[in-house]
Amino acid sequence: MPKSVFRFLSRQPEAVELENDRYLLRLPRYQDFNQWHRLRAESRKFLEPWEPTWRRDELTEGAYRARVIRGKQEYASGQAVPLFIFLKDDMTLVGGITIGYIRRGAAQSCMIGYWMGERHAGQGHMFAALQMVIPYIFSGLELHRIEAACIPDNARSIRLLEKAGFQREGYLRGYLKINGQWHDHVMFSRLATDTDKGRKTDSR
Repeated sequence: MPKSVFRFLSRQPEAVELENDRYLLRLPRYQDFNQWHRLRAESRKFLEPWEPTWRRDELTEGAYRARVIRGKQEYASGQAVPLFIFLKDDMTLVGGITIGYIRRGAAQSCMIGYWMGERHAGQGHMFAALQMVIPYIFSGLELHRIEAACIPDNARSIRLLEKAGFQREGYLRGYLKINGQWHDHVMFSRLATDTDKGRKTDSR
């Protein structure tokens, strides 16, 4: 089981970690810039069709530092948990996964988004990260529902979510502006009461 440390309004938001024998997931740090820049730059054409339009300063160190600060603030306030995915043996950055739009009260839900560097895609890394993040969301954050939205043409992402136990719920018209265009999305979800085989059981 991955271990986790999470405290809303913590003075040490960098303490959150999910890890197993092969992977380490943690908040981005300033010293990750070189790895992040190299991976994102070489994967630009691979990632752009599935992401919001990259800003002109997208890959600058200043923009990255602002991203890290914003991530720490969102984590500390309980709004989001942005995580980088590292191969544990040599701390190679392979991608990222964000637990975002955390809603408490009656909803007790969140939305996940993720990206993978092109040279690391198709090797099972994101599925492994999801297997670590899902129990953390349900047990560590004590949320009830995880949502994920995909462009219908993104077959790779749809297969990933279905393999991870997410169920297709509906079709959202003009849901997100991706790469400069408004795109329809397919909504997927997984509940704390869903098993890996899609059956439901009360786990609490």
